[in-house]
Amino acid sequence: MTGLRPIEALVTAALEEDAPWGDLTSEALVPVDATLDARLVAREPGVLSGAAVFTAAFRLVDPQIRVQFLAADGEHFETGDVLAEVSGPARGILRAERIGLNFVQRMSGIATQTAGFVAAATGTRARIVDTRKTTPGLRLLERQAVRDGGGHNHRTTLSDAVMVKDNHLAAVVGAGLTVTEALVQMRARLPHTVHVEVEVDRLDQIPAVLAAGVDTVMLDNFTLEELRQGVALIGGAALVEASGGVSLDTVAGIAATGVDVISVGALTHSVRSLDLGLDVAPTSAAGPSPRASREPVTTP
Repeated sequence: MTGLRPIEALVTAALEEDAPWGDLTSEALVPVDATLDARLVAREPGVLSGAAVFTAAFRLVDPQIRVQFLAADGEHFETGDVLAEVSGPARGILRAERIGLNFVQRMSGIATQTAGFVAAATGTRARIVDTRKTTPGLRLLERQAVRDGGGHNHRTTLSDAVMVKDNHLAAVVGAGLTVTEALVQMRARLPHTVHVEVEVDRLDQIPAVLAAGVDTVMLDNFTLEELRQGVALIGGAALVEASGGVSLDTVAGIAATGVDVISVGALTHSVRSLDLGLDVAPTSAAGPSPRASREPVTTP
């Protein structure tokens, strides 16, 4: 789970962006002692992600606001389900509403889309992973949403692991080295704990890469038949990752080729935020929640 410190930093920046000098409307219109009850309601089915971020938006605006989640991150829900209840000072709820929703809607959209890819690959060995194609500044949250959807994370930053891509190889070959020589020399300069992955876009590139003893070979934009041939050629000497051309329509076929990992940029770079709403009513008008019989979910 993403730690509270980075969550609070991101939410604080978002709140300051949205109301740099306060909420002019609420402060001019709403009595200072007014209170509200609100419910986070699903307008469509999906998978929840972002409970801690949603909660932080309200808590940072006014610690007196109470947020109680009735569903947990990673849980599937249906249209009309009440996912959380919010109560407390009206001005604070109204100020935090949009920021809390923006985060939980996007994160739940990522989790929901990820869950679809994971379901399509069920029954195979393939692990669905994200990429670095994330929203600048929001990578930690979007990576959390991928995990909530049942997916896994690729390297988080350029500092975490070695991934040699086609442009890297073009640079070293242009300097007069063979691919194998360049990779072996690189490996000698790295700590033994560093994972090394190399991207190839043709079958005939695989032997030179394997000769360097790499950990993962990425097969980029291969056809299904080429993927099967690549898996057979690598023969367990390294993990096999498939990348490129991955969609909900193609992922099942890719997974069936025997690859170990399928990286999907679409999990984060082109996701649609889920339709969740905050329904607000006077405290006295609030009735029991459809999920009230369930044990509340504790969030940080």
